[in-house]
Amino acid sequence: MRRLLSAAAATAAALTLASCSFGEPPEPETGEPPNLPTPSGEAQEQTSFMDVVAEGLEVPWGLDFLPDGTAIVGERATGRILTIAVAEDGTTGEPEELRTVDIADTGEGGLLGLAVSPDFDTDQAIYAYYTTDTDNRIARIDTASDAAPEPILTGIPAAPDHNGGALDFGPDGFLYAATGDAGDGNAAQNPDSLSGKILRITTDGEPAEGNPTADSPVYSLGHRNVEGLAWNPAGRLYATEFGQDVADEINLIEPGSNYGWPFFEGTDTDDAYADPALTWEPFEASCAGAVFLEDTLVTACLRGQRLWMVQFDETGVPAAEPQATAVNEFGRLRSVAMGPDGMLWVTTSNRDGRCDEDRGCTPDEADDRILRFSTSYAAQGRV
Repeated sequence: MRRLLSAAAATAAALTLASCSFGEPPEPETGEPPNLPTPSGEAQEQTSFMDVVAEGLEVPWGLDFLPDGTAIVGERATGRILTIAVAEDGTTGEPEELRTVDIADTGEGGLLGLAVSPDFDTDQAIYAYYTTDTDNRIARIDTASDAAPEPILTGIPAAPDHNGGALDFGPDGFLYAATGDAGDGNAAQNPDSLSGKILRITTDGEPAEGNPTADSPVYSLGHRNVEGLAWNPAGRLYATEFGQDVADEINLIEPGSNYGWPFFEGTDTDDAYADPALTWEPFEASCAGAVFLEDTLVTACLRGQRLWMVQFDETGVPAAEPQATAVNEFGRLRSVAMGPDGMLWVTTSNRDGRCDEDRGCTPDEADDRILRFSTSYAAQGRV
């Protein structure tokens, strides 16, 4: 599927980012290339467009790519894992069902993060974070067979809200998972609980070598609800975190650090807790998925209905004012990932029960969708 939006919508939503590229993206079919600002605010002429990869989905959440460029996406509400083929010319196929995971679709639970094994060419494995009737868990799925998912880590507390769900392999080859506090803020401070943590594990679910506590999967604690993990080019980990009433956060994650929930939200005055790298008011943020394009973090926001772009310097702090794009253009935005096609893929979340007129959001018959953005940086093959 490749349906270009109007030139006006493309202009409003276009991104100008110094992004990686694996080949030249397809050329836009309609509209004139807009003139867009860079993330730092410096004006340049850039060619940019977007298209709709898929529509009519049920709350697409997890998003990753196989080595051959095929996208995999999970529907939170149904447990379906879908594949979307990407041809050499950049065009995309229709979603095809790969597997359905037996999930408990309650509140914010369901099929959440997906992560492709770094050794997929040999093990054919993907990993899923999902909610059951008793817990949240992480399982390995053998895509070369019809075998049921093999749980590798179980017993992550589940609740109607705050299930976390971000799942990704780090540059070190270990699997990172973000868990929510499941409605119990005190559990986020309990090092023996899996709630309100970022976990670092092996592909067998064991604590990874070098964790702050040798026999524990806990990498950091004191989190309310993390739904996005992203590493910058230097290998530093950042996480997006939902606040309650005061501040949503972008946190630079250091092993063993405590990020303060439920005692603090946003910047605190206690040196025992790590301050966020950046905060927003929840009405303009509630950001979930995140990815780095060179030194710029792009994060997809739900309540804020936008993409935020934040350029960070080598010390890990913002180097310029954050820039927003796609504001109120596509409703609630959930996941964001850089595809091997050099395109930025984004999912909407307008069928999750929280897109309504009182919140300035109106779902339409095309929701939910997967969108794809490109810029001239990608076309130029910049790395």
